[in-house]
Amino acid sequence: MFDELSENLEGIIRRLGGRVVLNEESIEESLREIRRVLLEADVNYRLVQDFLGRVKEKAAGREVIRSVSPGQMMVKIVHDELVGMLGGSSRPLETSAGGVTVIMLCGLQGSGKTTTAGKLARQLAAQGRKPLLVAADVYRPAAIEQLATLGRQLGIATFTPRDTGRPVAQIVTDALIDANQRQADTVLIDTAGRLQIDEEMMQELAEVKRAVSPQEILLVVDAMTGQEAVNIARVFHEQLDLTGLVLTKLDGDARGGAALSIFGVTGVPIKLIGMGEGLDALETFHPERMVSRLLQMGDIVSLVEKAEERIDREEADRLEKKVASRGDMDLEDFLSTLKQLQRLGSMEGILRMIPGVSGKLLKNVDVDPKKFKRLEAIILSMTPTERRQPRLLNASRRRRIAAGSGTSVQDVNLLLKQFDQMRKMMKQMGLFGGRRGQGLPGRGINPFN
Repeated sequence: MFDELSENLEGIIRRLGGRVVLNEESIEESLREIRRVLLEADVNYRLVQDFLGRVKEKAAGREVIRSVSPGQMMVKIVHDELVGMLGGSSRPLETSAGGVTVIMLCGLQGSGKTTTAGKLARQLAAQGRKPLLVAADVYRPAAIEQLATLGRQLGIATFTPRDTGRPVAQIVTDALIDANQRQADTVLIDTAGRLQIDEEMMQELAEVKRAVSPQEILLVVDAMTGQEAVNIARVFHEQLDLTGLVLTKLDGDARGGAALSIFGVTGVPIKLIGMGEGLDALETFHPERMVSRLLQMGDIVSLVEKAEERIDREEADRLEKKVASRGDMDLEDFLSTLKQLQRLGSMEGILRMIPGVSGKLLKNVDVDPKKFKRLEAIILSMTPTERRQPRLLNASRRRRIAAGSGTSVQDVNLLLKQFDQMRKMMKQMGLFGGRRGQGLPGRGINPFN
């Protein structure tokens, strides 16, 4: 996500933060670099100029704080202005004070509306709500079946029209009646899109809006289309008065121009972001956290939230007690730890949330999830005794394990080396009953290489 922009900004911020003295010349030099980087990232030209103007004004008028260097103050100003460019603060989804909350999803074909509807339904269900998916895209082949399949996969009810020839406004009105009968509290309407904006589509969406009076009208846009996404959002907002935006494919957006421009151009807040293909890869958008990731300052809050949501707490507690009581870990514990890491998503995504992890390090990280499977296959090819007593693994046993797991002896040796590194690190940190707090879990250990 934002790889090019993040890497370029990282260098500027590092140089800027280390400066002891800032004068007008050095400020201008830094602003020229930032201007170049933002424009190369396809950020709207007018927004870049306004952004730089605000940074320069605040930098020139800021009083010096003794405990903070001028360079660090400048970094803080840049950080805060980028947060403002992204909307300032997160905006929760609106809900109905009484009755059913209606969320209308719109956008062009290929933007990810239907998948986003499923992801959002899953997210709401996890929060204790009872959503109903409504298939209102009666034009795209297989769109209705796609949504119904997602509903079945997630265990969420789906309203599918019997007569797709009826006006869409009537279909969604029937869906609201169905929602009340099912006692659903949230209706997610997957509307029809087109390959491009046309008057007929906009008129139909306006009719749907009048028919159901939604609390939220969310435009789903593909972040990888750059400024085209911004233009699409502007037109939709003029016609429908959008309440929020969902940026999809943000994990694949190397430049970041759409994300950094879309709020400033339209005034519509980004409410949700799609960070992958998985049905759990939908996040609430937090501008400050996003800027911290962008400037490679980390995002520990999001990492903790993700861990709380996805880590098996009982398994983690069991593993902790087991290791603490025995004063060491074995290969079964190692495998359990790797499985827990898998639930957090890609290793690259995890590393991006850790402060101080640079783009250069990420380039050296092999994030192929298939390697997790290979490590698991090696460990499962061992006998229970071997997993509990790794010291038994002599050369002949290693050859047998390699053959049984479809890997090489070198792969087995590498896994054992990584296992030994983790054991030593945990001992240094005092996690086996000694001193605590002497490092960060996982530092220097890459189970993917």
